[in-house]
Amino acid sequence: MDVTSWFSKGQQQPHMRTRRSSSFELSPEAVALMASDNEPAKDGGVATDVEMEGLSLYEKKALLVNRELDSHGMGRYQWHIWGLCGLGYMIDLLYAQAFGLVAPALQQELGFSGNLLVLCKRTGTEIQADSEYGNIFSSFNAGLCAGNRRFLLALLSVFQPIGVVVASGIAYGFVPKYACGNGGLGTDGEKLAACSKVVAGQPCCTKSSNMGWRYLLFTLGAICLFVFFMRFVVFRFQESPKYLLYRGEDKKAVRVLHNIAKTNGRRSAVTMEIFAALTDEDESVAARNGAKAMIGAGDTQRQKPLKAKLMVELSRYKILFASVAIARLTILIWVTYMFDYWGFSIAGSLLPKILLEKDRAIEVSTAETYRNYVIIYICGIPGVLLGALMYGVPFVGRKWAMVGSSALMGASLFLFSSINTEASNIGLNIMEYFFQSMFNSVLYGWTPEAYPAPIRGTACGVASFWGRLFSIVSPLIGAHLLASNANGPLYLAGAGVFVCTFCILLMPTRYMGSKSF
Repeated sequence: MDVTSWFSKGQQQPHMRTRRSSSFELSPEAVALMASDNEPAKDGGVATDVEMEGLSLYEKKALLVNRELDSHGMGRYQWHIWGLCGLGYMIDLLYAQAFGLVAPALQQELGFSGNLLVLCKRTGTEIQADSEYGNIFSSFNAGLCAGNRRFLLALLSVFQPIGVVVASGIAYGFVPKYACGNGGLGTDGEKLAACSKVVAGQPCCTKSSNMGWRYLLFTLGAICLFVFFMRFVVFRFQESPKYLLYRGEDKKAVRVLHNIAKTNGRRSAVTMEIFAALTDEDESVAARNGAKAMIGAGDTQRQKPLKAKLMVELSRYKILFASVAIARLTILIWVTYMFDYWGFSIAGSLLPKILLEKDRAIEVSTAETYRNYVIIYICGIPGVLLGALMYGVPFVGRKWAMVGSSALMGASLFLFSSINTEASNIGLNIMEYFFQSMFNSVLYGWTPEAYPAPIRGTACGVASFWGRLFSIVSPLIGAHLLASNANGPLYLAGAGVFVCTFCILLMPTRYMGSKSF
């Protein structure tokens, strides 16, 4: 049985499988630790684990890794990695939001077009964010959170609105206070132009009078350096043990498990001898079935020729389209990521500017607008908490939580385009960010669950690629529309979010939560 069998078999709960017997030698300590919920039979040191029957070699090893990590509970290592990965999420949104907050002051002083600013901002933040997501998916989602704690994957997204609130709070303290003239306006109430756009001697927006956005970026840079120090100096991330098993690095996988156990103040019972017993049992099967059976075969896998290894690597991408149902799942996830990033990238890049312009039209000061940013974005935190809570609600779960939150997010964007009062501007932006945070928390937490560990990084990485590509393009289109109509970007973003709603409705329900290998 190869990895593709996970999609049909892994969606069932363990007690629903047809079980027969599979025997291998284990030490008494390992037998006690590796026992499944249905206690395996023991006869003279031989453990008969009915849950092992029917699994591929890789899946058997992954099952032992799952049991080992599950026996730790939420130990010190798991909390450390959860918190530090969360800081990565925070940094991602910290910078994504910061550019939207400094854009009006930056553009006013330097006098360049909004399209150029959006392009530079989106390209830079997407490069930074992709490195964060790769770290998070490989280090945490790829097997370091047991099934009964999967809500923590969704809860991890709480750091995103925290990052936005931190950026907005710092901006509130710096940007209005240290802006050109009176909140960017001259003594006559007109907007000050860039000094490069006026003749000498006329009032303009100078560097010395517009330091607020610089102070904001200096502060965010210091926060980023602190997070870097914590993640790369104070704490050492371990590679995913199941990813190492997929690569044939059994010894490294065992070493990682022992390092995690040591951090958690305990001993790991997983040894090379346990893996060797499984390898010996399946050696003849591996010889007959080639590249597919080679997955998880340890030294046998690593000693294969380059062509055979290349076939294993290519097989990861083939698994994404291994059947009509899996291809449907993959394509729907890709389209969901495309238009999710499409919608929230327009919101993050242009909503602060749109809100500032709408508030100026109804004589709300710049300082009050930046204060309102904090009020709006702090509401994303309960949105994430609600998304994590939906994981355990019967008949709602991941699918309907995403359907409802994306539909309400899109609706709020359309409503914001038709009303302009201070109360509605705050309320509708709160609604938009609350449901955006809820939707993304469930989406980011669920996507790694939909695929087995050997291709989880590939699947999430490709989905993220499509999303990041669309997040570069959509704000450019939105900025072009904004030049002629302030509501144009809102319609553009809202329509994209409704595409997500439609895709989630078409998503196969049986993939919305599974047992991970």
